Amino acid sequence: MTIAPPTLSPVIAGCWRMADWGWTPSERLRWIEQCLDRGVTTFDHADIYGGYAVEALFGEALALAPHLRERMQLVSKCGIKLVHPSRPAHRLKSYDTSAAHLIASVDNSLRALQTDRLDLLLIHRPDPLMHPAEIAEVVARLQMAGKVRAFGVSNFTPSQFALLNAAVPLATNQIELHPLHRAPLHDGTLDQLVGLGLRPMVWSPLAGGRLFTGTAPDAQRVRATLDDIARRHGVTPATVAYAWLLRHPSRPRPLVGSQRIDALDEALAAQALTLDAETWHAIWSAGEGAEVP
Repeated sequence: MTIAPPTLSPVIAGCWRMADWGWTPSERLRWIEQCLDRGVTTFDHADIYGGYAVEALFGEALALAPHLRERMQLVSKCGIKLVHPSRPAHRLKSYDTSAAHLIASVDNSLRALQTDRLDLLLIHRPDPLMHPAEIAEVVARLQMAGKVRAFGVSNFTPSQFALLNAAVPLATNQIELHPLHRAPLHDGTLDQLVGLGLRPMVWSPLAGGRLFTGTAPDAQRVRATLDDIARRHGVTPATVAYAWLLRHPSRPRPLVGSQRIDALDEALAAQALTLDAETWHAIWSAGEGAEVP
């Protein structure tokens, strides 16, 4: 069956740290509302986040205002099995993309999030034992049941993406990309998505904070460059870092994994800042420690 893929927001709210926030359900709901009010309508989850706890925390908050579900898109990921008290059957950290595991993971996520559907389901990490035809059959079943609207992957190489995409249409590849991790720019990952007309989702767009706190030489070089550009444009260095991502033709959607609303505002402000090619390459060169070849 053909189902129209969901339209995700240009900036995505990452929920993976929610278990560390120590918030009440009403405080979590207020954060959700503030995201929605800013046009950040997509919320990124994974079953394993917070030791299999974050989806339930989000669902508990959403249950206080269930009408908000129609204003948002829920993304979740599965395929990683952690050894954790909440999953006593897991003997070893491993990957599992079998039909049984995917179906059970989706059902668990739906119960935890207190929703009837996922707008986007991603395979969290490449599984060497992945059977594309089996996954395609499972995705079709989940879509027919109305449990999953669209399907994609996370952290896949171009060849892994092509292998699975030949069996089932993929909506995106969620990848790590920032000035300290530039490999997707050159290993074919982003070239492939541009060619297919697909937009990547980007996790850790600020290098987990290392852009601003890291002491390694590459982090210090990038930070100085971002600071200089930020002063010239009257924005924060974080906004410049997000603008660097948005400048790419693949039109990445960055994930902002912060409880701070002003962190979302910094990412949203990048939509109004278009870096010229020389400025973009100055940031690339700072990360590389050399000019382009």
